[in-house]
Amino acid sequence: MADVILKPTGNFDLTVEAEVVTPDNFAGKSADEIGKLLVWQGPKEYPLTDFFSVQGNGGSSAEDTTIIIDGDIPRVKRIGQDMTAGRVHIKGSAGMHTGSGMEGGEIIIEGDAESWAGMEMKGGSIHIKGNTKDHLGCAYRGSWKGMSGGRITVDGDAVSQVGGGLTGGEIVIGGNVKHFCGIRISGGLIVVKGNAVRTVAAEMTGGTIVIGGCIERFTPGFEMTGIESDLKFNDIECPGEYKKFTGDYAIPQKGKGTLYVSCENNECL
Repeated sequence: MADVILKPTGNFDLTVEAEVVTPDNFAGKSADEIGKLLVWQGPKEYPLTDFFSVQGNGGSSAEDTTIIIDGDIPRVKRIGQDMTAGRVHIKGSAGMHTGSGMEGGEIIIEGDAESWAGMEMKGGSIHIKGNTKDHLGCAYRGSWKGMSGGRITVDGDAVSQVGGGLTGGEIVIGGNVKHFCGIRISGGLIVVKGNAVRTVAAEMTGGTIVIGGCIERFTPGFEMTGIESDLKFNDIECPGEYKKFTGDYAIPQKGKGTLYVSCENNECL
């Protein structure tokens, strides 16, 4: 596998739109050709080398290409957008829309990620080793369907609207979330190992959500159907006892989802 190493060198006072930074676009190109690819900053396009040094050539295919970004890039958007194969390894923080619409391959972010990571993702995997912000794996503005495949793993916290409109795939949060986690989901799996604030699974019509911590304000419209222990979803394990709910019965549709809530951390339910 060929490695292309990008090191941030430019002025990022204005955010940079860098959807060209994918294994698909780098494959078959020399370092010089990669450096000439155009990115947007404000109303103008500039060559990639205005913002990054480029070392190494792309592989023979996207699958054979790894992009290593050696530094923090919180002001660079759309890295890995629509990628179908290969690997992107960000050795720092990442900007908005990282991995949006991706269909395959792998993205690893050593630090934090800004909002909209994995937006409407279709396949592949994203691993965020720090925290992330709003709209992880979510539908975009005006759309009802969010992430449909693949897996997003966040070792730390996320904020609000995790997995909004989820139709498939898996999201695993190692820490806490805030508001509207799993709003309008119709399929897939969301596991939150920490706490949630409110409106978990609001308008849910399918899929599964697991909350391992405490839900501060439980969503009305759910009916408890029993208690289950030591949940397992393929290789994702959720040890302990969980209260099982179905809903959201506030939505007049036949399909309903499943919400599991930790017994130990939600004794009041």
